Amino acid sequence: MESTETTKPITTKEKKEVHIEEQEMEETETKKSKKNNKKQKHQHPNDQTTKSDFSFKPCSDVKGLRFGGQFIVKSFTIRRARPLELLRLLSFPATTRNSGHKPPFPSATAFIPTNFTILAHHAWHTLTLGLGTRKSKVLLFVFENETMKAAIDRVWPTEIPLGEVNKKMIRGLSGCEMARFKFRKGCITFYVYAVRREGCFGFSCTDDLRTILESVVALKDFLDHTAMLAMPNQRTISFAVPPVAMAY
Repeated sequence: MESTETTKPITTKEKKEVHIEEQEMEETETKKSKKNNKKQKHQHPNDQTTKSDFSFKPCSDVKGLRFGGQFIVKSFTIRRARPLELLRLLSFPATTRNSGHKPPFPSATAFIPTNFTILAHHAWHTLTLGLGTRKSKVLLFVFENETMKAAIDRVWPTEIPLGEVNKKMIRGLSGCEMARFKFRKGCITFYVYAVRREGCFGFSCTDDLRTILESVVALKDFLDHTAMLAMPNQRTISFAVPPVAMAY
């Protein structure tokens, strides 16, 4: 006798169960792929600590100053800081770096807010009923050698509006590469740029760069940027801040 096999028709309930199982499998595969992508991204850092060359970019590609929606801040000015002002800003003892005839950090140039900028920040914050930013910006450029610093210092202005920094100082350095470091310290944001000639490898003034970065990291938050007015040739708004208490 021939045996005949009969196939049972799939019910609607079974179809739903199969569809649910397929969805669960797809969701599981999607989660696995996302985890793998996250791991790959995590294993591909911006090798600033291990391979410093990867952090250097052409000046046309390096990030400049960011202002967000605070367009009025672009008109605020910064000025070139004197060597001792840089030390005081970093809360760095002058005796250890200025024992000889060489100035401290001979390969570095700093730009700090002018007294106009500090007063304007206070006025803008008051006029906007607390909506205006109270953050000032400080720029530190560490060049690969003293000769390069001297040459660029002759070209750069001693005072410049913040809105022109990206175009005239950062993008304006043709044939150079930069590595950018940004630190927020309360109401003051530090932008540190290491500058070298395009095509060079390594960085000859690594000691100055490392010391400056470590000093900025060690600073406590600036609660009031009027403390900058305690520097030489600047007037205080209300009272004199102790000279050594640049960060508190």
